[in-house]
Amino acid sequence: MNLILLDLKNTLDSGQYALSARQQTHISKVIKAEQGDVLRVGILNGKIGEGVYEPPKDDQLGYIHSVSLSLPAPQPLPMILVMALPRPNMLKRTLQNIAAMGVKELYLIHSAKVEKSYWQSPVLQTESIQQCLLEGLEQAKDTIMPTWSLIPRFRPFVEDQLPALLMGKVGLLAHPYLAKRCPIDIQKPCVLALGPEGGWNEFEVDKWHEAGMESVHLGDRILKVETVVPVLLSRLYPI
Repeated sequence: MNLILLDLKNTLDSGQYALSARQQTHISKVIKAEQGDVLRVGILNGKIGEGVYEPPKDDQLGYIHSVSLSLPAPQPLPMILVMALPRPNMLKRTLQNIAAMGVKELYLIHSAKVEKSYWQSPVLQTESIQQCLLEGLEQAKDTIMPTWSLIPRFRPFVEDQLPALLMGKVGLLAHPYLAKRCPIDIQKPCVLALGPEGGWNEFEVDKWHEAGMESVHLGDRILKVETVVPVLLSRLYPI
């Protein structure tokens, strides 16, 4: 946690912001802050700055006060990420990576090789997804929460929604067969589609291509979703 993200919903009197139990534990056990210490903070979906820490008293959680905000959030990646729903445990780690690397628009989509049981996972509850994304923001010192959508039907999305998303953007389909090598530092906004562990099937690939997407690959190695996300993002938009 490299940034204490303060939520306006937790505002107390006189410009004080209540800490969550998780934040309090981190501040106490990892940062080991004491009363009056100045910590790096940010307002969720707002600016970054500093605030003064007040530790817990009388079984109450601590809070941050005297907040001064002067820095904007880091620049987002000019990317829309469409990702076949991965296994629940992998999804948690992948969401953290996505948020940490600056993706701000995410679509989790069904695919023929996505197990239907994945859609029943508690990981897909709004609170769980938001928590994973929040942890990614805290890691990267970012404040802007990504937007996300669950897309349980493949064909309507590709035929009806994707064309509008592709307007003015490069469309890249991560698919290792009959593909060109993934470009580097593209300098353009893009829509990137990542398949499930078993890959897109032939019908799905045809649909992506019909919509204007182009297949790209990273070479002979097949990587897990949680690995390929940071690899592709850092290749397309090097820091």
